[in-house]
Amino acid sequence: MPAELPHPRTGVPHRSPVPPGTGWPADPASRATPVATSPAEVAALAGAATDLDVLQAASSVCRACPRLVDWREAVAATKRRAYADEPYWGRPVPSFGDPGAWLLVVGLAPGAHGANRTGRLFTGDRSGDWIVAALHRAGLASRPTSTDAADGLTLVGARMVAPVRCVPPENKPTTAERHTCAPWLRRELAMLPDVRAVLALGAIGWSAALGAARDTGWSVPRPAPRFGHGSQAALSRPDGTVVALVGSYHVSQQNTQTGRLTQAMLDEAIALAARLAGADGRP
Repeated sequence: MPAELPHPRTGVPHRSPVPPGTGWPADPASRATPVATSPAEVAALAGAATDLDVLQAASSVCRACPRLVDWREAVAATKRRAYADEPYWGRPVPSFGDPGAWLLVVGLAPGAHGANRTGRLFTGDRSGDWIVAALHRAGLASRPTSTDAADGLTLVGARMVAPVRCVPPENKPTTAERHTCAPWLRRELAMLPDVRAVLALGAIGWSAALGAARDTGWSVPRPAPRFGHGSQAALSRPDGTVVALVGSYHVSQQNTQTGRLTQAMLDEAIALAARLAGADGRP
């Protein structure tokens, strides 16, 4: 059995990966949470979720993709040297933020030593530093940094979600893995009635947002709008409410360190989403 190590903030000891219901900060699951082990079970559990808490819990213990389960747990066991003395979450990472959000940020997948370590999206790595700082500048995050799941960060008016909830090898989920994970995002989108804008980080986030909207019964332009930084499209809920889809290059180190994505560009994309969502960015 893996040795228990103290959480860097709470000091509570945990194994890596972290078993559900053992006191990890903001862990939505318990020992009794049902576990999906196949694509059919993912679809069934997501479809049966009665609220966001139930959905979060079920998604955080999913084991439907063997390759991803093996990889996320291997990363949690081997770790990065800088984090060798702390436990790794090593499970699917649920969404994070305001259940009444007007802005939904759709990324790609958890970072190997960020969210896969901390258990919270865009937390504990440079990608998280970038998007959280930008949300803070826009008045949507309570602080400009995202260190761990017990650091007190809250989002107001914004929520973040990954269309693939487990860290994939080389940050490249397969088409089958993306398809298997899609019901979690589809069900969550249906549970967020206040969303008026979606910020898609990268082409996979853009494609996942379009697919989730279409599968939830929204009207999506055809042919499908193409991704690009600053791209935009109008999506319509069944009740006629318009939701703006805005594209941004992903906040990966590859993009931010090369200058392909700058702070100003990210701020402009968030501001564009706010303008398209309404005068003050709220419904």
